[in-house]
Amino acid sequence: MQKRKLGKSGLEVSALGLGCMGISFGFGPAIDKKDGITLIRAAVERGVTFFDTAEVYGAYTNEELVGEALAPFRRQVAIATKFGFRIDAAGKQAGLDSRPEHIKEVAEASLKRLKTDVIDLLYQHRVDPNVPIEDVAGAVKDLIQQGKVKHFGLSEAGVKVIRRAHAVHPVAALQSEYSLFWREPEEEILPTLEELGIGFVPFSPLGKGFLTGAINQDTQFDKTDFRSIVPRFTPENRRANQALVDLLSKFAQRKKATSAQIALAWLLAQKPWIVPIPGTTKLHRLEENVGAANVLLTPEDLSQMDEAASQIAVVGERYPEAMQRMINR
Repeated sequence: MQKRKLGKSGLEVSALGLGCMGISFGFGPAIDKKDGITLIRAAVERGVTFFDTAEVYGAYTNEELVGEALAPFRRQVAIATKFGFRIDAAGKQAGLDSRPEHIKEVAEASLKRLKTDVIDLLYQHRVDPNVPIEDVAGAVKDLIQQGKVKHFGLSEAGVKVIRRAHAVHPVAALQSEYSLFWREPEEEILPTLEELGIGFVPFSPLGKGFLTGAINQDTQFDKTDFRSIVPRFTPENRRANQALVDLLSKFAQRKKATSAQIALAWLLAQKPWIVPIPGTTKLHRLEENVGAANVLLTPEDLSQMDEAASQIAVVGERYPEAMQRMINR
């Protein structure tokens, strides 16, 4: 697979990464650990060198899984993980916590779970309004100087926070949701990242599965599936948003590709420093996603897609209200 550099950081990774969260958490019951390890190693065999996890996925179990799966390939791959939540005794999120002392505790624990001596990319998972971002960046800078972390990242941060953090220590990458299903980053985020030389890692690049065409208004989500509480995924909103899936299907037929591949190819075509991280629990979906790196969309294709997509109004909030409040824009 082709490689890409995340901005000016020097961090070079495969053009598509693997979001590992769904293997353990978030989209229904976790799959068997052995199957998860097999899937991650299959991604390595297919050229994927960028793997995304977080302490809160599970909690903790996803980092352990990723660490075990990638141990034989550790020097060939880049692992990204995240801090920023308090986790209670039951393993549930219990609010935000980006105090410098907590960041350093989390980093030490993540290193052990990931079976590594260095974290390639350490993100603040969500901006903590109670801790100045300068203190957060300073704590990660200390970890970098100690050789425990290579690069500093932010997730779902707004422009002002990005600039303030970047002034303390260069931000290698911003991770936020971005796809044809959610284009808000185009307004302020992408121009700022381009100006500062920061890479962009879109999560949910397939709209939490919606853009694949595998979900319709009749789909029933498991009670452990995060989408069961997302406003955008109510049956009425899925019905209303089907027009976007139909658009992708039309281009997929033209390009002899799948809707998922067109959605990912569209993202890859936006900027050379964008690295999407689609997640999956299935080998055939992994192979489908990896194949998107070989789908070439011409300037004419992109223009036609943008024109058609601009006529479609996507309905429904992307997060429940309580989660929406955690996003700093």
